[in-house]
Amino acid sequence: MSMLSTEVEILEENVSSGAPRRPNVLRRTFSSPQAWIGVGVLVIIAAWAWIGPLFAPDPETTDPLAFSQSPSGAHWFGTNSIGQDVYAQTLVGLQKSLVIGFIAGPAATVIAGFVGALAGYVGGVWDKVVVWIIDLLLVLPAFYILVLLSPVFKKLSWIALVFFIAVFSWMVMARVVRGQTMSLRDRDFVKAARYMGVGTFTIIRRHIIPNVASLLIIDATLGVGAAILTESTLSYFGFGIHAPDVSLGTLLSQGTSAAVTRPWLFVFPAAVLVVTVLATSLVGDALRDAVDPTSGANRD
Repeated sequence: MSMLSTEVEILEENVSSGAPRRPNVLRRTFSSPQAWIGVGVLVIIAAWAWIGPLFAPDPETTDPLAFSQSPSGAHWFGTNSIGQDVYAQTLVGLQKSLVIGFIAGPAATVIAGFVGALAGYVGGVWDKVVVWIIDLLLVLPAFYILVLLSPVFKKLSWIALVFFIAVFSWMVMARVVRGQTMSLRDRDFVKAARYMGVGTFTIIRRHIIPNVASLLIIDATLGVGAAILTESTLSYFGFGIHAPDVSLGTLLSQGTSAAVTRPWLFVFPAAVLVVTVLATSLVGDALRDAVDPTSGANRD
């Protein structure tokens, strides 16, 4: 029995493609200039968001001599109608948007990976229930659901917003993971583990998830940008972050009415938002090109 166990373990290690592919995927990813550009820009943006406020004015302090002032040496992004520094407020808003994006995006991927893998592996009634829930949530517009739930955000902290963004962002990837799991559960190494009495959750953790890890990493990366956009859109329309908190969405909302007369109130937060989302998209696209063997970037 011990020799059989050893042979099964060797078979699992040799057949399972998750672990060996990971270094190759990373190598192919960072062979692309867009991956380096995306990662570099994200690192710079994150460092700027947390280090920049140390050298910026207090975002809540008003300058009575600089109401609605255009960008200058004293106020790099100008000031708003009550004399608050737009540069300092943009950094604070960027912090909040990044935190929401980097929590909600991966959290949605974790939900998708667990639910999709469990449905695809177990099958039966559980699979039918999960598919029904996914189809229902895909039919219902997630944005409008979040709008309807916005009173909850206002009563609770912004953490509630993060939770609900993640809860309504996992369905598409869950279907992908479910389909991949249904093909993996018939592989020899999964059958061997099942015949040896390995539990369902252990098989999913050790053999299913590693083989779909590349897809999950891509989804988590792209999900960061999607979560930032979702939060910004909700906050822009007054359904997301609310005072005293600040995000890029709230700054865009405040600056829209003055986009023509005082464009700095809108342009700078919008530019920061676009660059941040574009950087996450570059990293996600590079990962997708590295994983997809049919991608034009990987053709010799």
